[in-house]
Amino acid sequence: MYAVTVLFRIKEGQMEAFMPLMIANAQTSVKDEPGCRQFDVCTDPDLPGEVFLYEIYEDAAAFQFHLATDHFKDFDARVSDMIAEKTVKTFQKVDA
Repeated sequence: MYAVTVLFRIKEGQMEAFMPLMIANAQTSVKDEPGCRQFDVCTDPDLPGEVFLYEIYEDAAAFQFHLATDHFKDFDARVSDMIAEKTVKTFQKVDA
């Protein structure tokens, strides 16, 4: 499996608008992309401007497919003014 983590640092005053878009985008990935297995969106009360996204894909090809979808591109365009910083990390998980 291919795990993707994204840390979003949200601009002040934008969290309320950002979260519904973030969750809807992740739900669409799981529903419409055969290679997207699950997601989780987390926040930490001690870090009020940060959102952590964790997604699992079948493989790197499934993740690359996700990056080309209209809903991903639309999401990135709609939230670009809300985000102060975005850090993406990916790694391969080996199942025993």
